[in-house]
Amino acid sequence: MTKIFETPLYPYRRSADQDADSPVRHKVVVLGAGPVGLAAAIDLVQQGVSVVVLDENDKVSWGSRAICFAKRPLEILDRLGCGQKMVDKGVVWNLGKVFFGDRKVYDFNLLPEEGHKRPAFINLQQYYLELHLVERLLELADETGLVELRGGNRVNNVTPLADGVRLDVETPEGGYALEADWLVACDGAGSPTRSLMGLDFRGRVFEDNFLIADVVMKADFPTERWFWFDPPFNRDQSALLHKQPDDVWRIDLQLGWDIDREAEKDPERVRAKLRAMLGDEVEFELEWVSIYTFQCRRMERFRHGRVIFAGDAAHQVSPFGARGANSGFQDTDNLAWKLALVIDGKAPESLLDTYDLERVQAADENILNSTRSTDFITPKSHASRVFRDAVLELAERHAFARPLVNSGRLSLPAIHDGSPLNGTPENGDDTRDLPDRTRPGAPASDAPLSRGFLIDRLGSGFTLLGIGIEVPDTLEIDGIPVKGISLAADDDPSGALAGRYLGEARAGVYLIRPDQHVAARWTTFDTARVERALRRAAGRADRAA
Repeated sequence: MTKIFETPLYPYRRSADQDADSPVRHKVVVLGAGPVGLAAAIDLVQQGVSVVVLDENDKVSWGSRAICFAKRPLEILDRLGCGQKMVDKGVVWNLGKVFFGDRKVYDFNLLPEEGHKRPAFINLQQYYLELHLVERLLELADETGLVELRGGNRVNNVTPLADGVRLDVETPEGGYALEADWLVACDGAGSPTRSLMGLDFRGRVFEDNFLIADVVMKADFPTERWFWFDPPFNRDQSALLHKQPDDVWRIDLQLGWDIDREAEKDPERVRAKLRAMLGDEVEFELEWVSIYTFQCRRMERFRHGRVIFAGDAAHQVSPFGARGANSGFQDTDNLAWKLALVIDGKAPESLLDTYDLERVQAADENILNSTRSTDFITPKSHASRVFRDAVLELAERHAFARPLVNSGRLSLPAIHDGSPLNGTPENGDDTRDLPDRTRPGAPASDAPLSRGFLIDRLGSGFTLLGIGIEVPDTLEIDGIPVKGISLAADDDPSGALAGRYLGEARAGVYLIRPDQHVAARWTTFDTARVERALRRAAGRADRAA
């Protein structure tokens, strides 16, 4: 039977650009049809921006690669029109267990709070994720005619121009050139765009190796994240177990630094390690095997004129904590609405500098957490190993020690504190009487309503949310539409909405950005304040005063 990752989904077809006498100009070109590039293209098309996506491949990735997709990216995928497919296919989980040797140290719940549409995580092979994103993009291509996905197109040269970018592209039928007003580089950790522009990462490379095995087996392990420190089947190392759809299990085994990588990938050697872990009585098949090392690094800047980097092309972290693809989706979520406003002439080009500022902040947060996780999992000295083992021993009996155990601080969305787009108490567009969790810069917190969930009501544009107070159904400020939502006590049967957005206050008004981060908030409605806050959030600080 042909497997999904063996099937061309967007095979090479000759484009009209290849027969043009001079390079054809496009609004946006996205390089890379992986998860991040596809998400960027979908988001831009949904906002009316025409896009060409180039990828030298014509099918989805092989192997599970990224598998853990967190709550906030699932909410983003809902907005992109394909989140439900991911959840329906994926394995939903909120619980995890940590083991030391052969003993369970403790377990944890990543979403103990009720009243959210999406779970803490799903597990889903990357090839399914990419399949549903490709399907959504092709659906939009049929509906709008705004996007073209070109397989078999490899970019060989990137030349920045004063008002755009020139690309030299190689295809099975020869080369051609095209131009773009904007280039969004989502071409992965080995980003050819980054190399062609002479740019590099800064950060840290970790001296360790991990074996990834996708194993097909029938097993009665629960749908939880299980992590072992120093397990009996992999002494002095670590191990990780996740369930995926189709009876595929993802197993990561730490190998150490000084290894023969090719020998470690030998199927019989891998099977021997898995039998030691699973027992001789468990029957299994290997679907995919890889060995990886990892880095915690990023580009100094993510925007270089008309070229903008996102996802692994811009930053890399260790897999512990599921911060790679999840942070990439949040990159495009931050970028697309800003780029759409700039292209439409409704915001200055300088708004894109806040993409760089906010997502560099997020990358630094991810790198910090990822580095700390890796240092705890793979201690580099005798003293740090003694400390780690003592923490694990204490954690088995004492709750105070459990926050010190770091088997991979799992992905959480960044809060963009200090962003120039935020309202603050000083500029009159933040009220400290309202809860800290929904302060400006924070992603909107979901809550159950009498009909559906709040997160689904917010959409992809600016939203003015009134809770316990009426706000206009629509506003238009400098040509930017704002949708108004007024919610009363009857809309909040559980009280979760009031708890998350009002606290002790009787009413609240929130201006929420298109990426569903809070821009400003007040306890009363005032049109002038809303106009000022929106201009600030759209990068028009000159008109926000």
